[in-house]
Amino acid sequence: MKAVVMPAPGGPEVLLYEDIQEPGLESPSQVKVQIRAAGVNPVDTKIRSRGVFMADGLQAVLGCDAAGVVVEAGEAVQHLEVGDEVWFCNGGLGGSHGNYAEFAVLDACLVRKKPTTFNFEQAGAAPLVLITAWEALFGRGRLAEGQTVLIHAGAGGVGHVAIQLAKSVGARVLTTVSSVEKADFVKSLGADEAILYTQEDFVEVVDRLTKGRGVDLVLDTVGPEVFAKSIPTVAHYGDLVTLLDPGGEQVWKEARNRNIRVGFTLMLTPMLRDLPEARDHHGEILEQCAELADSGKLDLRVSRVMPLEEAAEAHRLVEVGHTRGKIVLIP
Repeated sequence: MKAVVMPAPGGPEVLLYEDIQEPGLESPSQVKVQIRAAGVNPVDTKIRSRGVFMADGLQAVLGCDAAGVVVEAGEAVQHLEVGDEVWFCNGGLGGSHGNYAEFAVLDACLVRKKPTTFNFEQAGAAPLVLITAWEALFGRGRLAEGQTVLIHAGAGGVGHVAIQLAKSVGARVLTTVSSVEKADFVKSLGADEAILYTQEDFVEVVDRLTKGRGVDLVLDTVGPEVFAKSIPTVAHYGDLVTLLDPGGEQVWKEARNRNIRVGFTLMLTPMLRDLPEARDHHGEILEQCAELADSGKLDLRVSRVMPLEEAAEAHRLVEVGHTRGKIVLIP
């Protein structure tokens, strides 16, 4: 089968479009999926440039996200059958192959039927960002109806689905964006307030919009500087959840004085630490997201669709940053 292979860490040019051995079922609990679309995520570019997570993980096939059609199912698989259109998040860290390929074989517990309202491109781009946003908002952040959340980089991959998930439970959503165009985009998704951080101090704006109280939850998708600056925007006894390492230079005094609960979300943990129950939960999250999508409460924006052999160029585009929505590769 055709796949994009990473033989060594480096720039986008290390990604090679080659023929590799097509995988087959190795246990009765697995399914084989013909991949119709594979999402490209920032973590893919970081693994490519820094190296894989798993020992002896080269040559690696990257890509955690995928959607496709079940072409073979093991005898123990009960919730899926040949011909089902599915989506999942698995592999791509080194070790087990990821989804920059024509086929994938994986445990069926990780695979769920995709939303009927999503095409393959949308479904292939969605799992990692949906699971990340869901765990950050509801698992770590305890977001509930009537609360207010500040979502940084609302036009990005995680941000634009986090806005919709937060609105689905009746939360008030404030979000930061870099341009008027992106402000219009996030408002079309349901954001109540779009803060242009290039023109305004988001701390001052949040203070004004919440009448000095602060927000119940901040979701940081950017990094240490934004994390630190967000602390005074959190209400007393509120939550600050980050997807990234906040760095070793943080000053925690104000966070402590506010009794803030700080949380971390790394949706790759179940794969990295081999936690089967947590991986099953990821499948359950995708089921709930499929219901939201099919009820018209969730959309996934794809910014660009590219052939699989252009994976290197897709990585270059992601590394430039400031994309709106997701980039998808088509085998």
